[in-house]
Order: sequence, then C-alpha cells, then structure tokens
Amino acid sequence: MEKGARHRSSAEKNRPAGDEPGDEPEAGPGAGSGGGGVALKKEIGLVSACGIIVGNIIGSGIFVSPKGVLENAGSVGLALIVWIVTGVITAVGALCYAELGVTIPKSGGDYSYVKDIFGGLAGFLRLWIAVLVIYPTNQAVIALTFSNYVLQPLFPTCFPPESGLRLLAAICLLLLTWVNCASVRWATRVQDIFTAGKLLALALIIIMGVVQICKGEYFWLEPKNAFESFQEPDIGLIALAFLQGSFAYGGWNFLNYVTEELVDPYKNLPRAIFISIPLVTFVYVFANVAYVTAMSPQELLASNAVAVTFGEKLLGVMAWIMPISVALSTFGGVNGSLFTSSRLFFAGAREGHLPSVLAMIHVKRCTPIPALLFTCISTLLMLVTSDMYTLINYVGFINYLFYGVTVAGQIVLRWKKPDIPRPIKINLLFPIIYLLFWAFLLIFSLWSEPVVCGIGLAIMLTGVPVYFLGVYWQNKPKGFNDFIEVLTLVSQKMCVVVYPVEDGDVGTQGLREDVAEQQPSFYQPAPCKDQDSEEQLQA
Repeated sequence: MEKGARHRSSAEKNRPAGDEPGDEPEAGPGAGSGGGGVALKKEIGLVSACGIIVGNIIGSGIFVSPKGVLENAGSVGLALIVWIVTGVITAVGALCYAELGVTIPKSGGDYSYVKDIFGGLAGFLRLWIAVLVIYPTNQAVIALTFSNYVLQPLFPTCFPPESGLRLLAAICLLLLTWVNCASVRWATRVQDIFTAGKLLALALIIIMGVVQICKGEYFWLEPKNAFESFQEPDIGLIALAFLQGSFAYGGWNFLNYVTEELVDPYKNLPRAIFISIPLVTFVYVFANVAYVTAMSPQELLASNAVAVTFGEKLLGVMAWIMPISVALSTFGGVNGSLFTSSRLFFAGAREGHLPSVLAMIHVKRCTPIPALLFTCISTLLMLVTSDMYTLINYVGFINYLFYGVTVAGQIVLRWKKPDIPRPIKINLLFPIIYLLFWAFLLIFSLWSEPVVCGIGLAIMLTGVPVYFLGVYWQNKPKGFNDFIEVLTLVSQKMCVVVYPVEDGDVGTQGLREDVAEQQPSFYQPAPCKDQDSEEQLQA
C-alpha cells in the first residue's frame, strides 16, 4: 500500500495548477497525472457500447432473483411492478452517470467520480468495498448459480448438497482464473461463446411464455389473481424485493468504466443507455411473465433453479436444454466479471489506492495476473456460504449506498463547479428522483435486515484505518517501505509481471516513483515483452 501512496504523491506533485477534481475535461483523457498519461484508444462504438451494458446486466440475476423478488413482494403483480420500477430507476441512474461520465472522462466509473468530488477517503471506501465485497460477492453468486443449474438435474427430488455447490463453484472460478491469466484472447473467446447460451436461455423462456399465454395459461396474470398476496404486506420486505431486483440489473454502470475508450462519448453514452436499459427491462419483465404462466407462486418459491423447473414443465424430454443454457450463461458471467475487474484495480492502483503490483501485467501474456489471483482468492472466501440471497442482500445494499453517493456527487459538482463543460446536462429532477428512491430503499432495507446491512457497513468502515495507514500516512518507517518493496519484487518475480508501458518505456521502472507519471494502461500494453524487464526479473 505504501508503494501506491508514493505513486499518489508523485502524481500530485506533477499536477498542474488548477487541475482539481472536475477540471479533467479541459485536460482531456489521462489528465490528472501531469499530462504524461497513456491515452486509451477510442474503439468502442454504439453497438459495442450497447453490448457492454446488455452483456454485463444480463447474467445470473434473471435466473436467481425472480424467487427473491417474489418472496419479498408477496404477490405476482407486485413482483412484476418491482421489476418494471427497478428498470425505470436504473435508467434514471444511468442518465445521471452519463452526465458524470462526460464531465469527468476518466476510467474507473463511480470510484473516480466519488474520489474527485468527495476526496480520497470517500473514493478509497468505494474501492475498498468493491474489492472486498462487490466483485467477490457478485462472482460468488454467479458461480453458485452455475453450480445450482449444473447439479439440479442430478438431484431431481431434492436440493443439491451445499458442499457440492461450493466445490463446483470453486472449480469454475479456478478454471476461469487460469484461462484469464493464460491469455486475453482465450478469455474473450470464452465470453463470446458463452454469451450465446445466455441469449438462448432467455429467448427460450420468453417464446415459451408467449406460447403459454396463447394457450390461455395466464391465471396468475389476471389482476384479481396477480395481486392475491400470500403474506402480510410489509414495506421493509418490498424494499428487499427492490434490492433483489437491483441485483439483476447490476452492471448498468459498467460503460462508465471505459468512458475514455468510447467513440464520441457525448453522443454514444446516452444513446447506448436509451437503447440498452429499456431492452433489458423488456426482457426481464417478459421472462418473469413467462415464469408465472407455467408455475404458481408456490412452485416458483419452492424451486432453487427457477429456469430449470420452468423447462421441466414445458419442454418435456428436451428439458435438459434449459439447465445447460443457463449454466453456459452463468459460466460466461463469471468469466466476464473476472475479465473486467482489472479495470477497477488499474484505476485504483493508478491513483495510489491499491498496491502497485495489482496494476501490473505479465510480460508476455499481457494479462493482469496479480489482480486476477487476488479476485479469485477473495471470491473463494465468499463461498463459505452457499446462501445466494444473503450474498445478494450484502452486495445490493452496499452497491445502492454508493450509487446514491455518486448521484449526490452530481448535484454537489453542479454547485461547486457550475461552469465546467458538461456536454451532457440532464434536469436535476432526475438525480432527485433517484435519491428519493435510494433513501427509501436503504432506510427500509436497514430496518428489515439490520444485521446484513450493518455487516456491510462495518466491512466498508474497516477501510478507514486502512486508508490512513496505507495511503494518507506518507512518512512510514524505512523498514516497512523496504518490506513492501521486497514483497512487490517477489510478487513480480513469482507472477513475471511489470507495468504496461508504451514503446520505448522500461517496464521495470514501474517499481520507482517516476512511473507514476506514466499512467500506464492495461488495455494498450506496448510492448508486453520488455528486454530490460525480463533481465531484472530473471536476476
């Protein structure tokens, strides 16, 4: 952590006068490092931008969350309303992020926005909770969903054993971590192949639902039956239903992590949002409509693999297609999460908020091996529980907490810096609507699940002493600095990694302060094989 602190101070020393949070648009991509940053190539067009949003939102959530949403909503009708409202609120939040994304055009998404608007501590807490909870939990949930859908056909009359679920999820994580460490090309090919399974599963579900409705099988969609509650109405449980739904929409803000790589972000960022969020909302609502055409609420709640039960009822001897399709989808979801998490690690290490070794890549394979290994280990620790719905509540509460903080930052930035260029400027009514919904969700979630939410907050607050000891405190003992230096060198030699650099730069200079001024990028590593780097690593 000390090494990251040195990078931060070096970068700040070289920051031009007036280059403060909110001024980055005037300096262009890579600002904030003294102008020496490596600019990312703008290669993501509108179609690819829509693919990023849709591909990251549609993962395991639509196959897991329907049970959690219905269980807390208490009726089919209210559950469908939750799915629709969550989609609308997601669109509102995405518009707020669109303005922030072009006002502060830096990679790192909400971490970068919170850090620039509220300061280093707030940004570090966002990064801390993402590294410790959000990414590992999200990957654990998707891996457990994969295990559930693979094992469910083998245990048709009972639930799969928890030890089996955790073991298969761990094997999935280890295999995909190896793939991502071995080759970027392999990882992207895995993602392309398994995305087809995701689309197949959802297309099958929606088409079969339409067929069911045409046959007259819509008992639970009639208003008198749809709003027949099977439990006492409770505002706290409804808030938890929204949290479960928000998990399924998670990933809507991922495009902001690659703002620097968007072609014409001022046009394509809002256009991608206008196209993608309504599309995902449509798919999610109609998938849930399809579920209740074949299953009663009681049957849906009794199933741990909703899509498999749905397929068994409607596909007959071809029911095996559904668990395989969903398993392909979730397997690809784990791969995608592992593949993209390095962007946040890079942004954090670049700002000096993470150990410098996490911002390094393999000298030949160009893969962020230390970041991937760290993510894999933290995710494996999350597998101590196979209760996916508790994990979803953890990640949902903390995610929404920082979504609200980020959107509040948009209002603060309007007040603190009213004159900075804003290529996209939305009506302030949108962030206010989002914050009102956000306050409702968090207050009643805290009321209903104080232990789960309290643990999430406690985990986040553990980052405060870490920030002051690891980042803020500059004059650490020489012995500590030497230890971190040796640890970094050992990690480099074990993983054979260096900083990504431009042609002519020396990769091993990443061990010294002067590389902080380079702001290297994982995504255009040139060249990956560096003779000087290899000589030092082999020494």
